[in-house]
Amino acid sequence: MTSEIMIVSLVFLGISFLVSAILKSKFTKYAKVPLSSGLSGREIAEKMLRENGIYDVKVTSVEGFLSDHYNPVNKTVNLSPDVYSGTSVSAAAVAAHECGHAVQHANAYGPLVFRSKMVPAVQVSSMLVNWILLAGMIILATTKSPTVLLIGIIVMSVTVLFTLITLPVEFDASKRALAWLDRTNVTGPAEYPKAKDALKWAATTYVVAALAAVVTLIQYIMIYMGSRDRS
Repeated sequence: MTSEIMIVSLVFLGISFLVSAILKSKFTKYAKVPLSSGLSGREIAEKMLRENGIYDVKVTSVEGFLSDHYNPVNKTVNLSPDVYSGTSVSAAAVAAHECGHAVQHANAYGPLVFRSKMVPAVQVSSMLVNWILLAGMIILATTKSPTVLLIGIIVMSVTVLFTLITLPVEFDASKRALAWLDRTNVTGPAEYPKAKDALKWAATTYVVAALAAVVTLIQYIMIYMGSRDRS
């Protein structure tokens, strides 16, 4: 079963690498497609925030490629340089998506609120889970005691739940972004499908991560259940 976990992990690692590569190629491709509106990512973000009645969120620039994110703690939409200053389809899609999170926050969108409350527990579980699972597997192999493995499964369940709750948060942010881009004609008729395609591939990365987490958790549960059956 341990070898099976390794194989599954490698399979999902390969899928994740492939999806990430496609995502980067899509954003690089659409970064070369200029917006007919001529708006920059910063201008698009500020416009979307204003039109949703949000005036206490600041749009800032952060270093990195695809490092864009919304921070609910200090209420900032953080855009990478290419998005912040860019006037492309990619810039529009990313800026609107991150503002979608700001709109969620302003409207107290349930899944986002729940995910935010989980952050402290996830930070702790992420640091400990691999060590606990490793210890659990070693102890199980040497003493046949599955207790530590069970603790590892419980800790891992926290991170898996966080990964799952991230899905509706990301999908909803993209849905809000695309609806706004279409409604306001920030992206023209030829540009909108490209923005939609870019956000679709961004969402796919979260789906792959969630599937990998769930499958791995199930495998550890099966190991635990099998050890109980043998005891």
